[in-house]
Amino acid sequence: MAKRPAFCISDHKIIQKNFDFIWYSGFALSQKQKCIASLHAEIIKKNPCAKPLEISTKSKSELGAKLSAFQLQYQGHSLENIFQSSKVFEHGGAYQDLLTVSPKEAKRDSRLRNSGKLTGFLFDNILWELEPKTAFYDYIYLKSVKDSLEIEEIQQIADYDYFTDIEFNPEKSINTQARSVAILKLLLESFGELPDFTQEEFLKFHKNYVLD
Repeated sequence: MAKRPAFCISDHKIIQKNFDFIWYSGFALSQKQKCIASLHAEIIKKNPCAKPLEISTKSKSELGAKLSAFQLQYQGHSLENIFQSSKVFEHGGAYQDLLTVSPKEAKRDSRLRNSGKLTGFLFDNILWELEPKTAFYDYIYLKSVKDSLEIEEIQQIADYDYFTDIEFNPEKSINTQARSVAILKLLLESFGELPDFTQEEFLKFHKNYVLD
């Protein structure tokens, strides 16, 4: 058995619900998709009208796969590269050269582990603090979706109400594309589109509607 979260909207706020489900070990795609099916079955068992969507490269849904952080780009750069290259540490960063390597290379760059404590993020010459915890990631995710997907594809997010990321373990990390997509759904419900937020506008929205 395993426990993983799903993200949804309740009372106009993004919340996390945890579900226990059967875990199928192994790294093969087929095993990951069994885990996803098991998790989604548990969500539907507890919420019969639920329409869950897996957000990852393991998703059987074309939309879910397109929304994977490894598929999204902003201004020609992978979302993963943008996130890693924006990190600012006590003793270095932001390492802009990480924009030009593969996403896996960017994530594994030794400087990200050897530059001291993470202090913030620098993106488009604007400094982001570490609080709210997931605000910066959610913001660049929003920018990347707007830059990567057609309007019709973005609107399809509204057809789902639970969002999962089978690789996300909240005991090991804080950012997940599943939460980010739940935020996109709330934005679509609130504005009918994905707004072009400034940093100040997005932080205000995040603090009011996203529960840590």
